[in-house]
Parts: sequence; structure tokens; C-alpha cells
Amino acid sequence: MNKPVLEIIGVSKRFGTTLANDDISLSLAKGEIVALLGENGAGKTTLMNILFGHYVPDSGRVLIDGEELPQGKPRAAIRAGIGMVHQHFALAPNLTVIENVTTGTESLWSLRSRRAEERIKLLAISQRFGLKIDPDARLGDLSVGEQQRVEILKALYNEARILVLDEPTAVLTQLEAERLFATLKDMAAQGLSLIFISHKLDEVMSASDRVVVLRGGRHVAERRASETSKSELAELMVGRTVTRPVREPSSPGELVLEAAAVTVRSAGVDRLKAIDFQLRSGEVLGIIGVSGNGQAELAQLLSGTTSKTSGDLLLFGTAVASLSVADVVSAGVGRIPDDRNKEGAIGEMAIWENVILERLASFSRRGLVDRKRAVAFTQKIIDQFDVRGGTPTTRIRLLSGGNMQKLILGRNLIDRPRILLAAQPARGLDEGAVAAVHERLLDARRQGTAVLLISEDLDEVMALADRIQAIVGGRLSPPIAAEEASSRKLGLMMAGEWEKEVAHAV
Repeated sequence: MNKPVLEIIGVSKRFGTTLANDDISLSLAKGEIVALLGENGAGKTTLMNILFGHYVPDSGRVLIDGEELPQGKPRAAIRAGIGMVHQHFALAPNLTVIENVTTGTESLWSLRSRRAEERIKLLAISQRFGLKIDPDARLGDLSVGEQQRVEILKALYNEARILVLDEPTAVLTQLEAERLFATLKDMAAQGLSLIFISHKLDEVMSASDRVVVLRGGRHVAERRASETSKSELAELMVGRTVTRPVREPSSPGELVLEAAAVTVRSAGVDRLKAIDFQLRSGEVLGIIGVSGNGQAELAQLLSGTTSKTSGDLLLFGTAVASLSVADVVSAGVGRIPDDRNKEGAIGEMAIWENVILERLASFSRRGLVDRKRAVAFTQKIIDQFDVRGGTPTTRIRLLSGGNMQKLILGRNLIDRPRILLAAQPARGLDEGAVAAVHERLLDARRQGTAVLLISEDLDEVMALADRIQAIVGGRLSPPIAAEEASSRKLGLMMAGEWEKEVAHAV
């Protein structure tokens, strides 16, 4: 490669007793795509936040074209040509695309808007890099993939030469992810330099030129993507050989949850359309589908945050007209939401407070919370579920996404639930954490928990589920046994072709 456009030299950063980055150095050449790989909490996002000026390192330097970058100054990073696309988009849903892209680019004292010139510039960038978007569309009306496109356009509008993407496909469908990486390769061919953080080994292997591996806050390995393998990278990430658990045959028990012709209507639209399913103790029922086909509404219905419009819903053999969150919790139903930040945790509260939110009665006496016992209970979850990056008193938002997910999983599984609703349980996790989560779900199944798995990952569903149903446009297919499933068959079912492909209901 040619002379580096970016050099990170000996960067270290500590948060309290946690050493997030330990003497890390790496470089990036013009037109190169580097994947930054590591376990949840390995220090990847911290390092990129130092690069962008959100954090000041305790030691070390960042050089752009050989010139030292001022520390802790995002505006200086932007002026130096660094753009960052965060995993959780920093956009305003009530503003238009062009308003989001140009916010902060004009002086507050400007006497007139340069909207015509801005529109021309935005459309030129959009055309050059193949990022088609309507400048006047309201951001809140766009798909997640389109919103990510706006984030990238915002960085390019500010003339970024180095683009950093944090978990760019964490919330994208497979098709959106493929389109994104095709675009990133075109951008690199035009001279942009890119770093992307990822846990997904397939995309790391296919999209990057070089892979840098962090473990425990240290730079432990570097490989050319063409000269390594997924198994080697997985082992480098976690420091050991990683194998995913294998589902064993089982004999499901009693019927614990049943839906018969259940419809959910919202804003005059049927989000779920006369769906049918049965869930038994000691089994995993997998619901597979492309995002936006009713999965969210199904999870909300069974979590007690929305109500059915018609049909019959039976919980442990008893018909329920509607479910409240309190009903669900008291019935022993555990819930892993698909959005851990919005629905799974309250960021500014401590870890122990998040853990006992649904157990306050168990940890309270005469209206006072027994903090000592709650903290001890939380520490038990942290130890058993390998939650890294904090103590029970740490604010939960300071955990990495993967460690927050492990905490939510532990919170729900520590006292074995009768039913577990698991929506995208391994989203955003590294390979080692995925294997651990899958093992926990299968262990809960062995102990008699009924698991409803909602996922967009074909491999995950085929590995964990005993029976599988596809969700398309709010409709559920008849179930098929896992032994009958293949990527092709499930792909056709996800396209609504089950009438042709499913020979019989199981």
C-alpha cells in the first residue's frame, strides 16, 4: 500500500479501573478498507471515538497525512477529513434528508440559506457514490437502510476522506448489507479510505482488504483478508477455538402458548393477519422473516405492550382477552427485545437498577429497595453470563452493545422462565458471544422453557429451532420441522411461497 493517510500510534485509554485501549497502533492507506474486529468490549468503538475526537486518550497520537490531529475536538477531525457513521444514527427524524445533512454546516449568523447550492452538492455526491436518496424526504419516513445512507452522505458532504462505520450492518437486512458493501467498495475505488467495525466474519472476509483484531483492549493480530479464514479470525478474537452448540433431539411438553386467527390492527392497518401458532414447553419455535413483516408487532403482542384486535390467545391453556406487561411478568415470561437500547434498558440507570426493574417487589421492604441484596444479585448475573465492562453500579449505557445484550439475557434466564420471547437475541454479538447465547437458549430449552425465537438470521433459526414458521406481510406460514428446512425452502417461505413449498403442516 502507499503512504498512510491515517496513523494511530500507541493510544491508551482508561475508564476508571477498565483499560479500554492499551497501547494500540494501526494505519490506513488511501483507498483501503480495514475491518476492525474483536469481541464485545474489546475496545473497538473507544478507539474510533478517540479518532473522531469524542474521547481524549491518556496517551498516544493520531496522525492524518503525517500531521498530528488535535485531541478531543470532533470539529478538528471533521476538518481533517474524518467522517463517522455511528451504529445508532445521530439524525433528527422530524427533519428532511437535506436538513439532516446540512445541519451545522452554516453559521447561525448567516443572513440567507444556501439551500439551492446545498441541494446541487448533495445530489452530485449522491450520484457519484451511488447513494440515491430524495433530499426532501422526511427522515422518519425512510427505511433503516436509507437512514444509514443519509449518515454516510452527511459525512461525505463534509468532505470526508476517511470514513469510519461502527457496526454498519447491525440493523440492516441481508440485501441492504450487500448493497452497502458494494457501495463501500466503489467508494474505496474512488480513493476514500474506510474502517468498519464488525462482528460478522462473512462480511469482514468479503469486504475488507485487511483485518485488525483487538482483544482485551490490545492489538493482537493483523491479517490480509485474502490470507486468513473465518475460523482463524474467530480464534484470534476470543483467544480460543469457537464452536457453536448443536441442538439435540427433544420431546416437547405441554402447550403453553397458542394463537388462533389473531389479528392486530394499528392506525387502520392489519399488522398481524389471522396468525396461528402453538408453542410447547421444551421446544424452540423459530419465526423467520425479513424485517418489517410483523415481527415487531408479534413481539409487542406477546410482551403485553399492544393488544389483539380479534382472534384467540391462550396462555397456559387459559384464554386471555388482552395481556399487560404485569400479566406477562407475573406469568413467568422472559423477554429479550430486538432493540436493547430503547426497550431493554434505561441508559442512565445503573446496571443493578436495570436488573431489578421487573423484580422490585422481591427486593423491596416497606417501600425501600434492599440495594445490597440487589447489587449481589446483579453481580451473580455478571459472573454467570460473562458481562464485561462494568460493575453493578456502572451506568448501563457504558456497556458495549454485546455486553448489554448478555446482561439482558442473564436478567431473563437467571430464574428459569416458563416462556422466553427472544427477538434477534444474537444481533450485534461477536462470534464467541453468539455461541454463548445460543448455548444458553438451548440450555433453557433442555430445562423445559418454551422459546419463541424471532430472527432474521437463517443460520440462527436453522441451528436452534425445532419448528419454523415464516412471517410475510403480517401472515404466518404453517410450521415445518427443522429437519425439513433448508436455506432455499426458508427463502421461498419468506417470499410467501409456502403454499407451493410446504407439503404438510407439522
